[in-house]
Amino acid sequence: MKQIRILFVCHGNICRSPMAEFVMKDMVERAGVADRFYIESAATSTEEIGNPVYTPARRKLAEHGIGCAGKTARQMRRDDYGRFDLIVGMDAWNLRNMRRICGDDPEGKISLLMDFTDRPGDVADPWYTGDFEATWRDVVEGCEGILRHLGV
Repeated sequence: MKQIRILFVCHGNICRSPMAEFVMKDMVERAGVADRFYIESAATSTEEIGNPVYTPARRKLAEHGIGCAGKTARQMRRDDYGRFDLIVGMDAWNLRNMRRICGDDPEGKISLLMDFTDRPGDVADPWYTGDFEATWRDVVEGCEGILRHLGV
């Protein structure tokens, strides 16, 4: 069976996209289907490349028993388009930058995380709000929506 390859993307790859990466990894593990998935996250910018997940984001994941040790920010590359089945951004600005990096979206792989929920729009950005709980709720709801979309 072919693995489903998902790339989560945000601006810096230190808050929202790594939260989505590790929440999704936890969900597929708990569902007993982790072997069917390959999941990563990346940034549209170069600002945080090589930096670990932002401490408050790490803390929020840890509150729910989810670790993210060893994750460092990386930038999305054009060749990621061919490597992933779903490329999931956190907000409209990410979406524009993802399309620019990939050279548009001829195969319809690029979407927003909240498009998989009943309330499309942007994932709350805790970098500006400091509200990691709101981001957590958005990420969980979006990841659950992706799994429903994929029939898992």
